[in-house]
Amino acid sequence: MDTRHVFVTGGTGYIGRPLIQKLLARGHSVRALVRPGSTGKLPMGAEEVVGDALDAASFAASIPPADTLVHLVGTPHPSPLKARQFRDVDLASIRAAVAAVEHSTVRHFVYLSVAQPAPVMKAFIAARMEGEALVRASGLAATILRPWYVLGPGHRWPYLLLPLYRVLEALPATRERARRLGLVTLDQMVAALARAVENPAEGVRIVGAPEIRNS
Repeated sequence: MDTRHVFVTGGTGYIGRPLIQKLLARGHSVRALVRPGSTGKLPMGAEEVVGDALDAASFAASIPPADTLVHLVGTPHPSPLKARQFRDVDLASIRAAVAAVEHSTVRHFVYLSVAQPAPVMKAFIAARMEGEALVRASGLAATILRPWYVLGPGHRWPYLLLPLYRVLEALPATRERARRLGLVTLDQMVAALARAVENPAEGVRIVGAPEIRNS
């Protein structure tokens, strides 16, 4: 396995911290963007880059020698009430990340998107779809991961829905949607992201919830 030089945005978050720990444990080098005031929150062994995820100029020069960028910035605990944040944070941050890698050493872009289509969370999905379009337009090889909900500490209430998911997956009329909008665990999500880092795509690769669960 080749050693990767990885730049992570959103590295102090719910998914970012365990991903960085896993990448470091597997021998990769990691540099991660942190906001002023959030220094010291990365796992030991990761290099901090202080900057603003919404401002490409604040971190673009610090991306090299990374060959891979993993973009994890997003509104925590998404809900329909946070439609403005999805555009002001989620979409603005992916726009900045794509601009930052335009003339960098990055050759593979890993983007955490969301399962689609879906009957709810329209504003969230719309922002992530625009983000995906920006990634595609960059011309870089890219892996786009589309979970629906990631179960883990502080994110456990959907466990109550698991019996309903099993029923829906058993019915031919609802099987495809239930699988596409299926729940994944934090460990599965981190494993899928690490696998994407270690196995760069050729062109643009989409990884849905069923593939994430099999990571």
